[in-house]
Amino acid sequence: MGDIIRVLIVDDSAYVRKVVRQILSRSPFIEVIGAARDGEEALEMVERLNPDVVTLDLIMPNLDGVGFLKKQMEKRPIPVVILSIASDTSELALKALDLGAVDFVQKPTALATERIYEIADEIVEKVKIASEVPIKHIAPYVEKKELPQTIATKETAENVDIVVLGISTGGPQALKYLIPQLPKDFPVPLAIVIHMPVGYTEAFANKLNEASSLTVKEAKEGDVLERGIVLIAPAGRHLTFKRRMDDIVVAHLDLRPFDTLHKPSVDVMFRSAAEIYRNRVLGVVMTGMGSDGKEGAAWIKAQGGKIITEAEESCIVYGMPRSIYEAGLSDEVYTLEKMAEGIIKNI
Repeated sequence: MGDIIRVLIVDDSAYVRKVVRQILSRSPFIEVIGAARDGEEALEMVERLNPDVVTLDLIMPNLDGVGFLKKQMEKRPIPVVILSIASDTSELALKALDLGAVDFVQKPTALATERIYEIADEIVEKVKIASEVPIKHIAPYVEKKELPQTIATKETAENVDIVVLGISTGGPQALKYLIPQLPKDFPVPLAIVIHMPVGYTEAFANKLNEASSLTVKEAKEGDVLERGIVLIAPAGRHLTFKRRMDDIVVAHLDLRPFDTLHKPSVDVMFRSAAEIYRNRVLGVVMTGMGSDGKEGAAWIKAQGGKIITEAEESCIVYGMPRSIYEAGLSDEVYTLEKMAEGIIKNI
């Protein structure tokens, strides 16, 4: 990485501002150019200092994080990483992502602020990633292309029995665009792994459900995999599948394997889908950093299933899809705008 990333910290806690400054200053690639106590001060400092990335608390006096984002994104989109407490702010954090925030880091509860050092690597990593996001992808997704609300084909899918989808950074924004485009007679179940902190997936599933003609819910143990149902793996648990004696497939949640980088893991879900559904799996990998899903995609392909990936031009972070594309595992590539059509075509 060549250029220095200039960061503005926004948090109403002097202690948190100090700690985040220390964390970021450890990186030779990052320079903290200022710290603001609330959204009003942050707007003025962004104007004056022109940072590359902003780290943003959500709950602040005067103008809160969501208020700052609304005003700043209208003026000039800028990469923002949310740094906030999940349990109190999951709704606010999802709103912030809708407004164009790139990613979020779950801050330890206010009482244990010394624990913020435990997330030091994650903060540095996400600031670096945010600095590389193309500005055109930061403004919120607004225009949804209206697809027909029914597929008007056969009652059952010809080629697949399940769609499994893996996504990470930029995922909430992308799924909010994609899922409402899937028609109400979508003929197979859809299972999703998204990398989110604990405390977010249920609220996120509920928001998607409100916007979609399909039933979207956070997966629970024993949920039946049936057409028109979208299951989102709960943060902190792997989502896998089990076939019951009566041949019905149900969701199984597990803490094992323990040694995965992410929990839930796209690899774990993809492998389970390949084992249960064999060649009748369509795997989809979209925006996100890292390579979770590459190993799982190889399992799906080995069983005769198909993999489609998101095109670089629409990804907020072209990491996970790139790893699959470069490994020669991607059968087809679609931009976010065309992804719903691509999924339906392959079913």
